[in-house]
Amino acid sequence: MADDHFAERADELAELIAYHNRRYFELDDPEISDAEYDELVRELAKLEREHPEVVSGESPLRQVGGAPVGLFTEVRHRTPMMSLDKTASYEELLAWGKRMERYISGEVAFNCELKIDGLAMSLLYEGGRLVTAATRGNGEVGEDVTQNVATIDAVPGQLGPRAPESLEVRGEIYMTVRAFEELNRRQTETGGRTFINPRNAAAGSLRQKDPEVTASRELSFTAYQLGEVIGGPAFKYHHETIEWLKDLGFPVSPYEQTLGSLEEVDQYCQKWLERRHSIDFEIDGVVVKVDDLAQRRELGATSHAPRWAIAYKFPPEEKTTLLKEIMVSIGRTGKATPFAVLEPVIVGGARVGLATLHNEDQVRAKDVRPGDTVVVRRAGDVIPEVRGPVLPLRPKDLPLWSFPTTCPICGAPLQRLEGEADTYCINVDCPGQQVQRISHFASRGAMDIEGLGERTVYLFCKEGLLADVADIYSLDFERVQGYEGFGALSVANLAGAINASKSRPLANLLVGLSIRHLGSNGSQVLARAMGHMDRIIAAPEAEMAAIEGIGPVIAASISRFFSLPRNRQVVERLREAGLNFQGPGAPALEQTLAGMSVVVTGTLERWSREDAEAAIKSRGGKAPGSVSQKTTAVVVGSDPGGAKLARATELGVPQIDEGTFERLLETGSLS
Repeated sequence: MADDHFAERADELAELIAYHNRRYFELDDPEISDAEYDELVRELAKLEREHPEVVSGESPLRQVGGAPVGLFTEVRHRTPMMSLDKTASYEELLAWGKRMERYISGEVAFNCELKIDGLAMSLLYEGGRLVTAATRGNGEVGEDVTQNVATIDAVPGQLGPRAPESLEVRGEIYMTVRAFEELNRRQTETGGRTFINPRNAAAGSLRQKDPEVTASRELSFTAYQLGEVIGGPAFKYHHETIEWLKDLGFPVSPYEQTLGSLEEVDQYCQKWLERRHSIDFEIDGVVVKVDDLAQRRELGATSHAPRWAIAYKFPPEEKTTLLKEIMVSIGRTGKATPFAVLEPVIVGGARVGLATLHNEDQVRAKDVRPGDTVVVRRAGDVIPEVRGPVLPLRPKDLPLWSFPTTCPICGAPLQRLEGEADTYCINVDCPGQQVQRISHFASRGAMDIEGLGERTVYLFCKEGLLADVADIYSLDFERVQGYEGFGALSVANLAGAINASKSRPLANLLVGLSIRHLGSNGSQVLARAMGHMDRIIAAPEAEMAAIEGIGPVIAASISRFFSLPRNRQVVERLREAGLNFQGPGAPALEQTLAGMSVVVTGTLERWSREDAEAAIKSRGGKAPGSVSQKTTAVVVGSDPGGAKLARATELGVPQIDEGTFERLLETGSLS
């Protein structure tokens, strides 16, 4: 009976894996994440290992990829394009090394390369000219996508006089994160289908009947393996073949490295696990290969994978789960943000039950609905987001989700301003805004009131001690001392912090008022230009709009804020409490960065992002959000943006640390 159970489960797993292989390799429309697929494969492999009697010749573990789907002409590979065995730990890596000892002896060097999350491709050149580009397919037979691949700038069409008589090159077609985001932006603007991830976008772009569509999608290619060669040089090591391909004009990975031990290999894998977001393309692991080609020939292969290579897989950053409900949160400015309530799932090493949906347009573009199975992504410390629905799993007649017309907290109307993507609750006394607004006012970037965090603000609002930011300065400390956790010392410290905040600069007060569009830099510019809160309140909109760094949108928002009687009353109470309304009288800073453009990415130790950008602008420079040919330098902190670093490297823009940045501010020189 037990044997029957194992056989039934093996058949069930084989059927599931074959089904998901077809959806992934043939239809480019997967229903589950790579991690969930790998779990099915691991379970079947364990069953077959422990119960050999259930192994079938039709087992999907003995097959590669999927069959061609008939959209393109079939191509039979000269040598099979095999899949790779996988590992996820140092222990499994050592076990792989131990298995190799059955076939080879002596020292082994390992070549490591980043495992790009794209599509495997075989490029065949005859007489130096590209004649065939084929997908992996089932490993034996792929699809001829030559016309489409020929539109990719990174794929050489002609190799030049040093090319061998016949050459097969294997590599990965993929889409960079920057190109993916730009494609989805265009698709949203034109009402087209958005893509869940860069691999999905690359696959869809490659399988277009019209090569012009493929050409518009900005695909990339990296060569990682030499196939069959006729009339070429002889090589002893894999890393030599990569250098030769580079000399022929093929793009190869700059991150490839040859190492002398599996301990070093593991260190390489851990390094790139930590840095996986520092580059402008998605990776899901590291491919480890034996570098010596003679040792590879001795090792040979199993029915589906070479024994001389293995894929070290990183923890998944995408999972599928049930979207139970779409709800709306209200922020400090009244912004209504839709978010997904999910069946909790572990993604990127953390338990995720909520994920952002950004705004009404994003929900519509992604077409996610309560009841959908959705793809959830959590990359590093980034807030989890819903990438899109798994349409084949959508229940029949699942209704569209509509954005609410009234605030879920106070019931006031929600309003979407013309030309904007965001929707707002227009009730300034909305309790949903209240806690967020007061917490922001007390935050470090505004009035910096230590001890008045969000949990404390929530308690005080709930108990009726706070209704707006001005109430902070008439707080009933006798009542506060009656609450659990508020002894005499903590209350005295809170009172001292509140009193100290009264002397904060005018710019901090402007930040704390939560005026839409007015951030830290704009507040500093406004405080310096106008000199006093009363002048700001009384200034015509056109006068503020003329200030460099303010402009018409911010000016209109400031005027609208101070035109509301409720806001004016709060400001008057802050005046009565003794807060500083006087702007800075110091002379303007020396314009050391005039004509320069400096981009900040990552977290700096001594500067917030807003303060660093304000420092650049106050010295005459520009602080854009992206890198271009006009960029003077990129300031790099911890956890920097991969797309910005990749673009800076591509353009040769200097990348500087915090100390060099501070010298640049002072001197205007990178020396």
